[in-house]
Amino acid sequence: MFKQLAEAQLDPILSLSIAYRDDPREEKVDLGIGVYRNSQGETPIMQAVKLAQQQVQASQKTKAYVGLAGNEQFNQSMMDLLLTGTSAKPRAAAVQTPGASGALRMLADLIHLAEPETTVWISNPSYVNHKPVMEAAGLQVRYYPYFDTVTKQVNSEAMLAELAKAGPKDVVLLHGCCHNPTGADISFSAWQAITALANKNGFMPFVDIAYQGFGDGLEQDAAGLQYMADNIEEMVIATSCSKNFGLYRERTGAAILVGETLQEAQKAKGRILNLARSTYTMPPDHGAALVSTILNDASLTQTWKQELNEMQQRLLTLRAGLVDEVQALGSNQFDFIQQHKGMFSVTGLSPEQIARLRDDYAIYAVGDGRINIAGLQEQHLGYLAKALVSVSN
Repeated sequence: MFKQLAEAQLDPILSLSIAYRDDPREEKVDLGIGVYRNSQGETPIMQAVKLAQQQVQASQKTKAYVGLAGNEQFNQSMMDLLLTGTSAKPRAAAVQTPGASGALRMLADLIHLAEPETTVWISNPSYVNHKPVMEAAGLQVRYYPYFDTVTKQVNSEAMLAELAKAGPKDVVLLHGCCHNPTGADISFSAWQAITALANKNGFMPFVDIAYQGFGDGLEQDAAGLQYMADNIEEMVIATSCSKNFGLYRERTGAAILVGETLQEAQKAKGRILNLARSTYTMPPDHGAALVSTILNDASLTQTWKQELNEMQQRLLTLRAGLVDEVQALGSNQFDFIQQHKGMFSVTGLSPEQIARLRDDYAIYAVGDGRINIAGLQEQHLGYLAKALVSVSN
């Protein structure tokens, strides 16, 4: 049977990490995989997480199954984090999932169950896993204009003009903040306009928010999503704790369902639990237990928010520092990096120029030109600036 299988295509980001690992050059820099690294090049365990682990270890008395929905206190905490202060919170339900990718797949399967002919509209470009997850669930995928390759910002006019064509059997997938891969976020006025289009045309918004707190701040990054949730009858949300809690390997995420009524949201939750039973059955518990502990302890919540704020401020400093270094070399062609949000920026470099970064400078970036600002150390800024200017001339 295996002989009939074609060779699998390598994941462009994960395979990049392997190539970086095997590169013997001391000056090598990994700007590929989306993880945060501190000034020492480490992805640290947050202090709030360490303290929560102590509490969980001391209080946990069993490793028995938690249930199909996972940790319900965690589920409530994630809804609180995203929907507090909105009319959506009393009519929302949540399911813990194995990371945000698990949430994407469960929500995609639910959409296919409800309406098999659904088309999901995704931004051009979008997170590399959006299209394959939607298609694996049996949904059609269509792109809407998003990133202006000249200005390196969102082309809101083109985006809204295309989304005006979406109808009742369509789902529009939006990045809640810190757009991956571009780093260019839609404005609050664009959130308002898309909400109005959804109410007028009948499409359902699907918001993927994986980087809350890494852009303008914890509350600010959810402002567009909250406006939408407050002004629409039905939407779905995939959220992740990988970045803002540093729980990458714990695969901690949630699928949130906002219905016209709580009864409608609970009905959708029940169908997701049926779908989960036939796939992974139970989500992993440890990460959710840690997040729940942090968000239900005032002292730990404060510690976590402070740490998250420090990470966010450091990202701003890295962006500004890289732009300063490039400008010192007499170039302003990468000034847009300072206006982008979150971990990533699309540089506009061609695949050939990205290959030169790797071959000539041992700087590893994704072929579409995306670089992970959060993977930088301060000592890399001057070296990266020189390499960027060199390969782009």
